[in-house]
Amino acid sequence: MTQPMFIGHEIYRGSSYGRWHPLRVPRVSTVMDLSRALGWLPQSQFILSPRAKPLALETFHTSDYIAALQRVEATQVATPNDRARHDIGSVTNPVFPEIFRRPATAAGGSILAGELLKDGGVIYSPAGGTHHGMPDRANGFCYLNDPVLAMRSLRHHGVRRIAYVDIDAHHADGVEEGFGGDPDCLLISVHEAKLWPRTGTIDNDGGGNAFNVPVPRRFNDSEMAFVRDIFILPKVIEFAPEAIVFLCGADAVEEDPLSHLSLSNNAHWDVLRGLMGLAPRLLVLGGGGYNPWSVGRLWTGIWGILNGRDMPERVPSEAEGVLRGLAFEGNKRGRNPPEHWFTALQDAPRDGEVRGEVRDAVAVLRRRGLQMRGPKLIR
Repeated sequence: MTQPMFIGHEIYRGSSYGRWHPLRVPRVSTVMDLSRALGWLPQSQFILSPRAKPLALETFHTSDYIAALQRVEATQVATPNDRARHDIGSVTNPVFPEIFRRPATAAGGSILAGELLKDGGVIYSPAGGTHHGMPDRANGFCYLNDPVLAMRSLRHHGVRRIAYVDIDAHHADGVEEGFGGDPDCLLISVHEAKLWPRTGTIDNDGGGNAFNVPVPRRFNDSEMAFVRDIFILPKVIEFAPEAIVFLCGADAVEEDPLSHLSLSNNAHWDVLRGLMGLAPRLLVLGGGGYNPWSVGRLWTGIWGILNGRDMPERVPSEAEGVLRGLAFEGNKRGRNPPEHWFTALQDAPRDGEVRGEVRDAVAVLRRRGLQMRGPKLIR
């Protein structure tokens, strides 16, 4: 693979979880449109995502659950058993027209990425990142767990040592379910402390290979840089992975309605820059993000960085048209969006004090890492 590849699909354009659900906003389609408007996404770098077949999904999910998703899509009705057993049809995980096809397309892209990366390279699939999905139930807006499926695909194609780095605002509980305790997988999740799903406490080691970094509210760019340079990058380098899977959820930025962190998109971009080149294979996934402007701008910038692009001080008129065409109904942040949301990709940095609780958390994890160092985890 000589250049980064972008996996996408038109199914995400107009597909919504419902008028008032956080995932009513356009995300992947915005990234595709912005990237093309910037001249960053030629057809030669675009791959149309396949839809994963049930047997491929059953490498992590149960056959009963996959059958239930297919049936509910066909009937648009979730039974009481669907809700009780699989959490299909709840307020969080509602019935919507593409309830199987949409997540199966994202999963298909992640599974394909594992195959395409067998000989090395870089792939970006912003539709991926549904890291809460559980084997037999939907969880946290995630009907399937495409990061786990991607990592199993990598394994199937001969890639053994995988570092999974997740900076979504929410803990990667489903990935920990899938790979917790695997000595050839390093799991790092940086997430807001005490935010749903309220797992991923600092003392939770996921069976020995997970490093959870719960961070306080108002977590800023300087604090993310500290965690990145003192913990994430040294740990990944020490682990010497054959592949890195990076989940860059945009819900950790200040403008997101579902978290309480204070990052700018520079923080995510700088973590990516640090990870690039640390393994011969890199898969970058999306994740959370519920403000259409912050998601579109951040994730488009990710694609630019993967291709060595400089961020424009002002986007061209076609890209500005994409951003001005977005709406955020029902949320106060969408009533008076600042002008730079329409004209630029890059936020102003949000630096600040590195608080003692952040330093202490990193110190605890570094000590645990030293204690765990040995043939089972670190070579």
